[in-house]
Formats: sequence, structure tokens, C-alpha cells
Amino acid sequence: MDRLRPRVKKSPTFTTPEVEKMEKSLNETGDNCLNVEFFKKFARSFNSARGRAGKPKLKWSEVQSWFQNKQLESASKDSLLPRVKKLNPDTSPLNEPDKTTLTSKGGEEEHDYSNLKFEAKSSKDGAWYDVEKFVTYRNSRSKQTEARVRFAGYGPEDDEWLNVKECIRECSLGIDHSECQMLKPGNLVVCFQEKDEDAKYYDAHIVDVKRKMHDARGCRCDFRIRYNHDNVEETVDLNRLYCRPKSERPHQRDA
Repeated sequence: MDRLRPRVKKSPTFTTPEVEKMEKSLNETGDNCLNVEFFKKFARSFNSARGRAGKPKLKWSEVQSWFQNKQLESASKDSLLPRVKKLNPDTSPLNEPDKTTLTSKGGEEEHDYSNLKFEAKSSKDGAWYDVEKFVTYRNSRSKQTEARVRFAGYGPEDDEWLNVKECIRECSLGIDHSECQMLKPGNLVVCFQEKDEDAKYYDAHIVDVKRKMHDARGCRCDFRIRYNHDNVEETVDLNRLYCRPKSERPHQRDA
């Protein structure tokens, strides 16, 4: 049971007339004329309107993000999957022998990542975010493969060049209430950290578990975790934890 985790940031609030105007424009122009000047024109128009009096001024990049998000929704309403079929087998984020493979006409193995979702660790804050797609690749000066990552729900202005081996991996998975017994002190997990106006996903380790009786709402256990990036400890419930898939998933010890 995996859960889509968009890169979280506070979104601007558009008024109803503003949304209606943008939707009308999108329906009429489609992908045409969607350039910087187009977005700046909208922002200037909105900021000078009476309906925005007393509200924060809009940036043209916020208008751009609205249009990009609408285009993403239109392109794929059921999911936001990375276009991983285009990955080069030698530079793919996951190059493990147990993954599904296809054989080319030349007899060489070609990896098929069409059913995989990826997450990437931002160099700006060290948190993990879902990947919409990999834009392109390059080799760094140290001969390490880097990918230009487009984060789900974000535009090109937020793309980052990230080390494929260190900062990109298959998405973490949600944990079912019936699986809580598998979580032990020392297990690596991903924890949803909530703050005032921010919420991010960080690597953490379980420090301690206080088992409680489950009820109609599911698991009631308390998990003491320590975030890897700052060593801060926090007690959380199961709904805020995610674990690594397949071979990295914690297993229950033999009785």
C-alpha cells in the first residue's frame, strides 16, 4: 500500500474569478502561449484587480505552477508516474538482478522500470519527495551519474541535479496496521515530519516501540524514532511511518 507524497510547500490561494479566468484561458489556448510573459500578464492582472485587495500579491511563478499542475492532472488523472521506460540500463537508479527484465534482439538484458515509482532526496533540505520524471542524465566530474529530477507537483524551476546512487531510490511504502509487529528498534523507516507550515519526509531509525492493543481504528502503538538528518527524537503513530520496499522491508524475527 504505497502513498503518493507530493513535495510539500504552501500554495497560493486564488480567488474563484481568478481560477475561472485561468481555466478558460487553458481551455482556449491549450499548451500554446504558455511562456513567462503569459504568466506575468496574468499575475499583473490579478494583482491590480479589486478582488485581490488585502490579499498577498501573486508571483508569476505561482501562476505558472497552477497551469503546470492542471496540465499534469489532465495528462494523468489517476497517477503521477515517472517516465522510467526511457532510462538507460547503465544509469538507472535501480540496477538490481531481481527486477523484471526484458531481453533485446542482441541478447543483452534491458531493464523494465515501467511499474516502478521513485523518490529523490532534495539537496536543499535532505527530505525525500516523489519523482514525476527524470529529465536527463550526465556524468559528474567524479564520474558519478547524475539525473535531473522533476519533482511531482513542481515545475522545471524546482528541478535538481542529484546523484543517482545516493539520492534516488524506489518509493517507500505505507505500512498496514497488521504489519506493525514487523517494526523493531533499529529499523530504517521514512517518517512524515509535521511542523507549523511545513511537512516533509525524512529517513529515521526506530529507537523504541510501545505496543498497545489495536482497536477499530487499527494500530495504537507508539513508535519512538530518531531522524537521521538532525538526530531529533519524536514519538509518532504508524500512520506517519513508511518502510523500504521488498528486500529492505523489515521482517519479523523467528520465534
